[in-house]
Amino acid sequence: MWLATDDDREGEAISWHLMEALDLKKNTKRIVFREITKTAILKAIETPRLVDFDLVNAQQARRVLDRLVGFELSPVLWSKVERGLSAGRVQSVAVRVIVDREREINSHNAKSSFRLVANFNLAGGKVLTAELPKNFEAQGDAKAFLDKCNGAKFSIKNLETKPFKKSPAAPFTTSTLQQEASRKLYFSVLQTMTVAQRLYEAGKISYMRTDSTNLSGDAVAKAKAEIESAYGKEFVELRTFKTKNESAQEAHEAIRPTDFAEVVASSDRNEQRLYDLIRKRALASQMADAQLERTTASINISTTPEELQAQGEVIKFEGFLKVYLESTDNDEDEDADAKGMLPPLTIGQILDLKQLAATQRFTRPSARYTEASLVKKLEELGIGRPSTYAPTISTIIKRQYVIKEDRDGKERQYQELILKDGKITEKSNVEKFGTEKSKLFPTNTGIVVNDFLVKHFPNIVDFLFTAKVEKEFDDIAEGKIEWHKMIGDFYKPFHSTVLETKSAERDNTTTSREIGQHPETGETIIVRRGKFGFLAQIG
Repeated sequence: MWLATDDDREGEAISWHLMEALDLKKNTKRIVFREITKTAILKAIETPRLVDFDLVNAQQARRVLDRLVGFELSPVLWSKVERGLSAGRVQSVAVRVIVDREREINSHNAKSSFRLVANFNLAGGKVLTAELPKNFEAQGDAKAFLDKCNGAKFSIKNLETKPFKKSPAAPFTTSTLQQEASRKLYFSVLQTMTVAQRLYEAGKISYMRTDSTNLSGDAVAKAKAEIESAYGKEFVELRTFKTKNESAQEAHEAIRPTDFAEVVASSDRNEQRLYDLIRKRALASQMADAQLERTTASINISTTPEELQAQGEVIKFEGFLKVYLESTDNDEDEDADAKGMLPPLTIGQILDLKQLAATQRFTRPSARYTEASLVKKLEELGIGRPSTYAPTISTIIKRQYVIKEDRDGKERQYQELILKDGKITEKSNVEKFGTEKSKLFPTNTGIVVNDFLVKHFPNIVDFLFTAKVEKEFDDIAEGKIEWHKMIGDFYKPFHSTVLETKSAERDNTTTSREIGQHPETGETIIVRRGKFGFLAQIG
């Protein structure tokens, strides 16, 4: 009998369970592979080992602790808030992250400023766009600047060209795959893991639950051969990536194709799209830097010492950009990285002003979380591990603590001042802002449960405490601490708090909201959660 479950703590625990249930000998062989290919499995058979009880204990500790939290906290919520609610060690922290962000957004006061953009007519019908490097806070200051520029001469004062380079991103970990599949393919975290599982089982990719950015020597050699064959030797630059996550298991590999030469991996559209993403990212990680050149043109204004600036970029050598460019979460950012190439310019060249516009712009609050950006945040906080992100997000949505949806934006007016043909015109325009697509919003239930836990069980929803628990699981896996002791140290104070909270009188301050005054009597109106939903109370 050979045990060949997944190469992670859960897989190790399953092997141990099988050994116990089937009454196997303690020296039953355990083989480990991170890709389902003939080479990997034969290599695993050549180097069997025994079940690693430290890994088993780490998984047992996680299961026991998570059940203690869930089974003890949920009844407290039933008696103090509402029947049918639940709490969990990681899910409750994830809800807190979303609630905190929602409150930050709601308390944001948008401040406006005026952004100055000039367009100049060039020969051949081309247009040069330039900006003032600073914004004006008041409309009067923006108008005063336009008044100064009315009738001014504009000329190229200086042209500065600087080379710079871009380096490729590391191959995918579970977290970065989930983020990038969300941005590029619009997959949910759960969909990404389901599709990746099918690719893994078909022998197309390496194991998809990993927090390592390493590639094996064999994988690097295969990537190099494929890059040389497809693009040429000058595109090869072998690299080793160091993960930023201190708890990452560096012995593992990043997610990569099992055969870099295989371009078509599946007839299923989603499987093929995800495979393309994984293959291109892993290939690009072993490719040369992209060499670019950035030109900055300074534009002199005869009537004021302030200068306008125009920037453009040109690619001198594509390098890894020939294959792959990482996306960002700031899709709507006005200051996009990709700038066009500047038209031919010379120092001293006189420019013909087409128009100079001062447009009112408003500060934005922090963005609401998508599934992918929530995964990124949890990883930054050290909360959860590769196998936990998808089930955690699915749970908080299923429990209706969080809702994932699109929301229409609101309309607002903004002012625009335009200098054109020697005249300054002012006009009011309307723009839509705050449109949300597939964002995570806390529900009223989620906010109530979060506030209750923050007040009565601050440790459970404390970011540092939750990350410390994850670190202790890692220490158990490495044999540094004994798992029963770790559980005991956690449980005693936690259980005491549960008993105290249960015996305390019901506290409605965390489960109610004051929404205003009665229009006729002036009495305060409070809305709170009741047995059958929400209840309005006057006075």
